[in-house]
Amino acid sequence: MANLSLEHIIQKPTKEVSGKSPLILLLHGYGSDENDLFSFAEELPKEYCIISARAPYPMQPYGNAWYAISIDYNGVKTSDNEKARASRDLIATFIDEAVKAYDLDPFNVTLLGFSQGTILSYGVALTYPEKVKNIIGLSGYINEEIVELQSNTAYAHLNIYNSHGTVDQVIPIEAARKTPPYLKEIGIESTLSEFPVGHGVHPTNFYEFKEWLVKQS
Repeated sequence: MANLSLEHIIQKPTKEVSGKSPLILLLHGYGSDENDLFSFAEELPKEYCIISARAPYPMQPYGNAWYAISIDYNGVKTSDNEKARASRDLIATFIDEAVKAYDLDPFNVTLLGFSQGTILSYGVALTYPEKVKNIIGLSGYINEEIVELQSNTAYAHLNIYNSHGTVDQVIPIEAARKTPPYLKEIGIESTLSEFPVGHGVHPTNFYEFKEWLVKQS
C-alpha cells in the first residue's frame, strides 16, 4: 500500500476496463474509521478501485473525525469549520495522490460519504469540481461554510445522489432537504431519496445508490 497523506485501505478492481480504472473514495462519519464503509466494497461494481480513507483526527477512546463537533449547554451543535476546510483540502490532495499512486482515471472519481464524510464530499466536490465526477451522499448535508463555490459551468459534469433517514436524530431530515434546492441554484439537478431509518443506511438505500452508480458509468 502506498504511503499517502491519509491512512487508507484498498480493494483493487477485479474487472478490466478500457483505459485506467475509476476510483471510489469512501469517507466515513464522525467517530468511525476506514473499516466502516469498507464493508460496502465487496458489493460495489468490480471495475472500480475502492479506497477507504481514515479521517486525520483521532478520538478517544477510539475512532477518528474529519473535524471536531461540540455541543453547548443549550444543545446547540457547532462544527470546527477551520479543521473541516483543512480536511477538505487534505482529501483533495489525497485524490491526486491516489490517482497517481494506483494509476487510476483522474476523470472518473466518485466520493461516497456517510454523515461527516458526506459533508466533506460536498465540500471537496463543490470547491474542487475538476477532481470529482460523482457524489454519493448518505445521511449528510451541505455546510456552506466549507464550500468555495466555482462558476456554475464548472459543475456541468457532476452527478449527485442524496439520501437520508426520515427519523435521523443526529442530522435531521430537514437539513438534507435543503440540498437539492441548493444544488439547483448552482446548476446541478438532484433529488433526495428518503428512507424510514435513523442515522444509518437502509438496505434498499444501498441497492438504490449502487444501481445509480452503474448508470453513471
